[in-house]
Amino acid sequence: MKKVVLLSLLCCFPFLLRPQEKQAKAFVNFNLQAAPKRETRAVWLTTFSNLDWPRTRATSQQTMIRQKQELTELLDKFAKANINTVLLQVRVRAAVIYPSAIEPWDKCLTGKEDGSPGYDPLRFAIDECHRRGMELHAWIAAMPAGEWKSLGCRRLAARGYKIRRFSTGAYMSPDDSRTAGYLADICAEIAEKYDVDGINLDYIRYPDGWPRPSGRNGDTPDNRRRNITRIVQAIHDRVKPMKPWLKISCSPIGKHSDLSRYSSKNYNARDRVFQDAQAWLRTGLMDQLYPMQYFRGDNYFPFCADWMENSHGGDVISGLGTYFLSPTEGNWTMADLTRQMSVSRSLGMGHAHFRAKFLAANLQGVYDHERLFNTSAALPPAMSRSSTMQPLPPTPLFTDNRLSAFHERNIVEFRWQGNSPYYNIYMSDRFPVDVTDPRNLVAQRLGRKAFYIRMEPEKRNRRYFAITAMDRFGNESRPLQETNAPSHSHGGFMANDGRTLQLPGDAEKTDAGYYIAESLQGQRLRMLPTAGGLSLNIACLPDGVYMLRVHLRKQKKPHRIGRFIIRRR
Repeated sequence: MKKVVLLSLLCCFPFLLRPQEKQAKAFVNFNLQAAPKRETRAVWLTTFSNLDWPRTRATSQQTMIRQKQELTELLDKFAKANINTVLLQVRVRAAVIYPSAIEPWDKCLTGKEDGSPGYDPLRFAIDECHRRGMELHAWIAAMPAGEWKSLGCRRLAARGYKIRRFSTGAYMSPDDSRTAGYLADICAEIAEKYDVDGINLDYIRYPDGWPRPSGRNGDTPDNRRRNITRIVQAIHDRVKPMKPWLKISCSPIGKHSDLSRYSSKNYNARDRVFQDAQAWLRTGLMDQLYPMQYFRGDNYFPFCADWMENSHGGDVISGLGTYFLSPTEGNWTMADLTRQMSVSRSLGMGHAHFRAKFLAANLQGVYDHERLFNTSAALPPAMSRSSTMQPLPPTPLFTDNRLSAFHERNIVEFRWQGNSPYYNIYMSDRFPVDVTDPRNLVAQRLGRKAFYIRMEPEKRNRRYFAITAMDRFGNESRPLQETNAPSHSHGGFMANDGRTLQLPGDAEKTDAGYYIAESLQGQRLRMLPTAGGLSLNIACLPDGVYMLRVHLRKQKKPHRIGRFIIRRR
């Protein structure tokens, strides 16, 4: 089967066979495939050592506000590129960025260990992501305990946990049977207190530098894999009973193991650091994998195929080495990255940028490419292995089964009823709206039952809307379509939805007494009552073509306003 996938890759993307240096020019105008409706598009947001956020330390009210602004500015930028998932580093190095009963505050927030920033950064980040229709996953650095003398590390040692010291810092020991329960407590605390959409486990493995298995006293590769799996199992068993829809994922080494034709070069997840990530996905301990595929060429493409062949219906998101676009980090070109994004999408993988700073800085045009690559918004894949039950569709709130109402200043208000946590809005110039086409998705994961959009009357008259409900697992309902969709207007005709007629913007400046609907032959048909503001109630008129005139209070002669067509469906 692997040979079939690899052969398909080479047939669809023959440039993979070309020498590396000859490919860059070919990829300047690479023909991007259509963006799918369901796809995870993520970014890792690092708080360790303030690498991505925050840049400002919250030591006063003013600096706290600035720290929040730094985050919202990043989120705004990611939302414009149709990023739908943020992996926020919540547990940094045995310290956290939320008020915890287990671990101290991380110093990235205030510059001091266990210093409160004066607000709850995790709750703030969740609210701001959800406000933009994005998921927020709590990124947990599992084994690292920070510097040997750091507060978090000292507290772990004081409680009797086994801590190992290496040149890169201190680490919790996977061999310690209590490590699993401790990390599960942290994940459960987050899941219970916060409306996070996922838990992303980073460094859920044996640290680099750990001695190779000795074979003595049960220290074998299989037992080491069992030790790590025991931690994953403990976290799963604590979190899933509370919130079965919460996505559990990890970021394994980018190569699971050696392939039949391609070597991992002695550095892989399963055999080198004992992460049995593909087994976790197969057994349902995890819902997603974010393999850190910070490699190129034969070290990347064949391993993409391997991850997807062993996804077992789970979601696999390719971790991209975006930071290598920086000359201080590596020597990658944009051709390297765009090639990986295109091939991984063709295989059904999502993509995640490491890190936020480099994406937002638009290194070598990577942010511009992300916006072009994501030509439309996308919903994260549904958790179909956990639930496939379709929620009930929303129902209209306004009378006459209408979805919308006109307001002054060209504001269109949509309201509906329903019991789902999320709603998606679709818009099209065709009726009924095709909700399978991602180009029609204009707002996603709305946590409220109202939506406002500014739209000129003529444009509104050429647009149709539909609303779907979505449950916590990402399952979407049948659409609620506009049953009395607006009639198309033509040049010179005033916009209406068959019930309300929109008046020209300068009509409110006139001293109007009343309005008259006439036939095109000049026959007076009906006096029209105002519906408030710049609109008239035309529900009493049958379908047809009409002339509208206004009688001014200080003048006897009526004045022509314009023509309108009523064409209800």
